[in-house]
Amino acid sequence: MNKQPGTKGLIFNEPQLWEKSREGRCAVSIPKTQVKRTLLDPSLTADAPELPQLYELDVVRHYTRLSQWNFGVDSGMYPLGSCTMKYNPKTNEVQAARAGFASAHPLAGEEFSQGALKLMYDLEQALGEITGFPAVTLQPAAGAHGELAGILMFHAYHEKKGKQRSKIIIPDTAHGTNPASAALCGYASVSVKSGEKGILEPAAVAAIMDEDTAGIMITNPNTLGLFEENIREICEIVHAKGGLVYGDGANMNAIMGIVKPGDLGIDALHLNLHKTFSTPHGGGGPGCGTVSVVKELIPFLPVPRIEKNRTGKELDTYKFVTDCPDTIGRMHTFYGHFGVMVRALAYILSMGPKGLKDASTLAVLNANYIKESLKGTLNLPYDLPCMHECVFNDKFQQENHITTMDMAKRLLDYGFHPPTVYFPLVVDAAFMVEPTETESKENIDQFIDAVKAIAAEARENPELLKKAPLLTKVTRLDEVAAARKPCLRG
Repeated sequence: MNKQPGTKGLIFNEPQLWEKSREGRCAVSIPKTQVKRTLLDPSLTADAPELPQLYELDVVRHYTRLSQWNFGVDSGMYPLGSCTMKYNPKTNEVQAARAGFASAHPLAGEEFSQGALKLMYDLEQALGEITGFPAVTLQPAAGAHGELAGILMFHAYHEKKGKQRSKIIIPDTAHGTNPASAALCGYASVSVKSGEKGILEPAAVAAIMDEDTAGIMITNPNTLGLFEENIREICEIVHAKGGLVYGDGANMNAIMGIVKPGDLGIDALHLNLHKTFSTPHGGGGPGCGTVSVVKELIPFLPVPRIEKNRTGKELDTYKFVTDCPDTIGRMHTFYGHFGVMVRALAYILSMGPKGLKDASTLAVLNANYIKESLKGTLNLPYDLPCMHECVFNDKFQQENHITTMDMAKRLLDYGFHPPTVYFPLVVDAAFMVEPTETESKENIDQFIDAVKAIAAEARENPELLKKAPLLTKVTRLDEVAAARKPCLRG
């Protein structure tokens, strides 16, 4: 690979549509009417919005140019650690766009929604099989929403037992939304530090687990990209004191088809369908944070739930059930983000059991390949076999006063989206890379070469990195000013 970034491409200074507007231009051809033309009463149009007047080419070029300013998975490698920004097969989009799914209306009633109900029921069954749990809800709209649903169920479970508890244990390698979910349910967060190997030690959990603790929230694989090897023993410790174990399954992309969290002692687990199960991810949604639960928590699942009526005829029927006295109630208007569910089931069915296992295997292989290739270039705080992601930092570059942020910005000039930076917090100045299973060895090698070239620049021309990026539409911002006074217009 040429170690110098490519030449600067065409970057248009695209004006706002109002600036391009010209009187009399129109992008729509309306057929001539056979009805006599009649002017509206001016009083009825006084408040009508004044819209820009443009012809078709104006509109096409405007939005095409704007799209070229953005970086997406379809543009290039998107190695955001903890985010699983993998390529989304276009067949999933085709299925979600089918008229019967895309035009389905939530108020159509069960009689006219059998196809949608069957799809959701089948997805619940598939996710239950993948995760190892007897029941699943599709309602939560995102991973954090799934956490909230899970901890609400924990709260309802302890309430039903007759003694509410006040605390939740949260490891330092958890996702940042975990403490917020616990707090929203009235629990205080009790932090527990991971051990020298970056994973939880049973003794540390046992030291703080008591009968006033509702349970523990464990991200596995954790945010260091490491599998919690002591998970079974930790679950036993928590269960022995009457607590429950919540599994943050945001990183299921590393273990699907290999490990079933339900077999490890976990009581509730959320998944991010917009990560592991291939819905386009980012931009604020929509997402889907399904929650799988053990038998004891089924009564507390959100309503409505979907049931299958075995008619004995050629076609079974499906219905919503709301008569669940111990339910935590609704978590979402209607049932959830249906388009995400269509994409997820399309992904699962097209991949099959072997394909899902292969995806996890390749995600782990790719991450370990990057870890081994770059560990002499960037500092590796935990030099252990990783799962789907690996975490470096800028220790080697600090002698030239180059930071993780400088390197991340420079990666933009080499055509790569930067990785996640300064997370997880347990690693100072973290540089967190997740290649996902969808990147080829050739693409990963280009990324590795780019990082090595940037590390060389950090030694030979550090001032260059401090000014990066140089080739993007917008060059380096004042990060503090951008956060305090964001510019929300083009």
